Amino acid sequence: MKRRNVLKIALAAPLLPLVWSWGGASAWVTAPRAPRWHSRVRPGEPGWPSAAQWQRLQQDVGGRLLKLESPFASCATAPTSVVCDEALQRLKNPFYLGDQPALTQSSGWVDAWTSQPSVYAVVASNVADVVAAVNFARTHHLRLVVKGGGHSYQGTSDAPDSLLVWTRHMHQVSLHDTFVGQGCAGTQAPHPAVSIGAGAMWIDAYAEVTTRAGRYVQGGGCTTVGVAGLVQSGGFGSFSKNFGSAAAGLLEAEIVTADGQVRIANACTNPDLFWGLKGGGGGSLGVITRLTLRTYELPDTFGATFGKVKATSDAAFRELIAHTLAFYHQHLFNPHWGEQIRFGASNTVEFYMVFQGLNAAQAQSTWQPYLDWIASRQHDYSVEAPVQIFELPARHFWDAEFLLKHAPGVAITDDRAGAPKDHYFWAGDQAQTGQFLHGYKSAWLPASLLQHDQQARLVDAMFAATRHWGCSLHFNKGLGGAATETVAAARDTATHPGMLDAFALAIMGAEGPPAFAGMPGARPDLVAARKDAAGIGRAMATLLKVAPSAGSYVSESDYFEPAWQAAFWGANYPRLAKVKHKYDPNGLFFVHHGVGSEAWSADGFTRLHDG
Repeated sequence: MKRRNVLKIALAAPLLPLVWSWGGASAWVTAPRAPRWHSRVRPGEPGWPSAAQWQRLQQDVGGRLLKLESPFASCATAPTSVVCDEALQRLKNPFYLGDQPALTQSSGWVDAWTSQPSVYAVVASNVADVVAAVNFARTHHLRLVVKGGGHSYQGTSDAPDSLLVWTRHMHQVSLHDTFVGQGCAGTQAPHPAVSIGAGAMWIDAYAEVTTRAGRYVQGGGCTTVGVAGLVQSGGFGSFSKNFGSAAAGLLEAEIVTADGQVRIANACTNPDLFWGLKGGGGGSLGVITRLTLRTYELPDTFGATFGKVKATSDAAFRELIAHTLAFYHQHLFNPHWGEQIRFGASNTVEFYMVFQGLNAAQAQSTWQPYLDWIASRQHDYSVEAPVQIFELPARHFWDAEFLLKHAPGVAITDDRAGAPKDHYFWAGDQAQTGQFLHGYKSAWLPASLLQHDQQARLVDAMFAATRHWGCSLHFNKGLGGAATETVAAARDTATHPGMLDAFALAIMGAEGPPAFAGMPGARPDLVAARKDAAGIGRAMATLLKVAPSAGSYVSESDYFEPAWQAAFWGANYPRLAKVKHKYDPNGLFFVHHGVGSEAWSADGFTRLHDG
């Protein structure tokens, strides 16, 4: 996002490369520097590995080195080929996209990036494969990319002219009744937990932990998102107001660092690295191979509230915004409720709320005053979609078989032959599959804006913003209103501190249909896309007049954010930079707007300064 400058930190933005660079004059860096290299090697350049060297890597990884080519590459010469035809038919299946090492879940972002495959990929099936790939990239000065789920909006899941470490096949899930981290015996209480391979998606975790074992693990709302990437970015799910962030639930990680060493990171072993992995952003500190997350007692029921109301005039819409925010503050600002309410540019309010720890009758009682108010104002409001409230046994919330039977149309299964029966994605997420992004911005809105003396300012700003673009308030992506212990656990993470007191993450975005390189018919309307981006920019700037120092969630943020260090991590960034220097002093791991990336060119190939 083009955040309002984050005051004191952002004012120092021009000095960031000097203050936060690795090994500079900073008082907290005393270790001797390793030899530096100043550029990475591209194919055809001196130093690019020979065929014999690639063959040795092929042997080291048990034959799991692939030469990559987009499935659309053959479309120009053989448009009726099986590969081209399947790619076009499966474009809206996120499981298919995730199974293609040459593709990503988004196809690009206007004027920012386009999905392009790496030159080679190591199809990692174990830790040794990851070690071999990391050592090879370091030795030969290659651009290295890590991909699990491939959902990065910032384009960090791929890069041309690079070597990809593809962890998709490392998806084992195992449960623990009493887990204690390595080196923590006698100092850490045992916890029920789950260990998850780096390539697993959240549906893999939920199917094992919730559907089969009747426990809860805090993960993401989108079932096809990779577990490792979400945890490293902070990680919010539908019920985070109660269970906290995914990063706060991390108990231990196994990670391969830039020196090729396999390290354990937890509260007792490499605690600085452990802290950095909890929200410091994916792809900057190493390649995670396994995570162990705390599991929780599962509530009896989960439920949801859906509906849509339209105002007949601008004045009525402003009053609807005010009534909705006041109602949220009085009745929904607590650990029971999550997900979002969208305020549309066409004077609509849409509800996509979920609840836990309540039954449908209790939820109905909670919403009834709001529904009665709408019903009493028929001249001002029309119900576009009747408000529905329902519950289901929590154990079946991610149970594909149950959803298909009892809630048809809510879930879409992977329809490919041989696909796991429990693999599904939410129907509402299909529009994002293969999307070409036009613009995206987010901002954590402080809970103080909900106070009675501040609500009018928030309402005015929200109304003014919607004259330019619609805005969704994702209440589960801020921990304002959560329990004290939930906030305390999240405080001990690298995630921007602004999320601790935020009542919601405001999100504005736009996308078009898939536009992968070489894809037949892929002609994104760049003029319209830039117009959308401008509208989003004006809307967010208007909203942020009441929250000028709001931070942004790194996983859902603006590719063009100028003060990204402050916007994504706030006061935590210098500490993250210190961790980066310790475990990756030469900058082997690079992602766009990742920790330490200010030392490199935008494409990650040329070092701009030594620091």
